[in-house]
Amino acid sequence: MEIYAHRGFSGKYPENTMLAFQKAYEVGADGIELDVQMTKDGEIVVIHDERVDRTTNGIGYVKDFLYKQLRLLDAGSWFHDRFARQRIPALMEVLEWVQDLDKEIMINIELKNNAIDYPHLEEKVLKMIGQFQLEKQVILSSFNICSMLKARRLHPVIEIGTLFEGVNESAVPSAKLVNAQAIHGDLPFVLSSEGKKAAAQGMKLRVYTVNDAKVASMLRNKEISALMTDFPNEFLAEKCES
Repeated sequence: MEIYAHRGFSGKYPENTMLAFQKAYEVGADGIELDVQMTKDGEIVVIHDERVDRTTNGIGYVKDFLYKQLRLLDAGSWFHDRFARQRIPALMEVLEWVQDLDKEIMINIELKNNAIDYPHLEEKVLKMIGQFQLEKQVILSSFNICSMLKARRLHPVIEIGTLFEGVNESAVPSAKLVNAQAIHGDLPFVLSSEGKKAAAQGMKLRVYTVNDAKVASMLRNKEISALMTDFPNEFLAEKCES
């Protein structure tokens, strides 16, 4: 079972920042999960919430900021004063960093377009992945099944992981609709009969977001491809011991 750092090493560093990604890489995470949205001037940026209020010193929707305005925001102090210099990264910045790493790491890019429709988000993200030749190191995911269908039509082979919350009987048919290689679900889903059905049909199961070591130990005996956690260091240490 692989260990993915949820929004980077977000248990100890401000989520979705270059620092959180670097620290996840340093502790040996197999993959990093991150979220992308789009600025007013069309830049793809890495941030989870549609609004900047929770994780920066700004107020408002990501879509209403120019990229240069977003870069002025403090994306670290909310977590701790010592991270005050952290900024909202552009996806381009993250992919450049991935390309230069000595060891390959998987990047799960979640398109945050289930609440706000960002025109041509899929095209822009896929184009950028292609520019860096990282197709084999990227997984695209979204709760928006129409977005994943569009991504699949644009790119017939890139890995897609459809996102679901709770036990959902439409999960497997929806994943098949977009020819997804994986389903990303929460604990109730991956342990349900629907989760078992997905695994039996050859789909990878990735579970989010697990921070309990006892739960992780239980999952190691299941057909789980990867576990997403805020504390990759703890689960990687357990992985080595086992």
